[in-house]
Amino acid sequence: MGGDTMIWAGIGLRADADCVAFNDALAQAGGRPDALACLVAKVSPALTAWAGTKGLPLTRLEEQDIAGIATPTTSPRIVARFDTGSVAEALALAAARNDGHPARIIAPRVTSACGRATMALAERTTP
Repeated sequence: MGGDTMIWAGIGLRADADCVAFNDALAQAGGRPDALACLVAKVSPALTAWAGTKGLPLTRLEEQDIAGIATPTTSPRIVARFDTGSVAEALALAAARNDGHPARIIAPRVTSACGRATMALAERTTP
């Protein structure tokens, strides 16, 4: 008997990111997440509103929650700042792995056309 799956979207964003940027990143990621994850320090009114219009719960994580998480893509600037290769991928994995669940990246980090938002998708499987 297979377990249930849940898809988490990790979101990185600039302060001026808007719904257009989030929608573009989501379209590029090519999936339909069940929930979102973002750094506490980056959550904006625009992101909160967008999550609400999509009916998606938004988990807020601290920087230490993503530090040390191995990611499929790597940015040297992000490694130096956050100790992980991709904030979006690490957020998706950290949220999906909550309570010890196994998880894997199913859509590596993509960037919106305007460059204001990044998104990655991780899938959690529960037994």
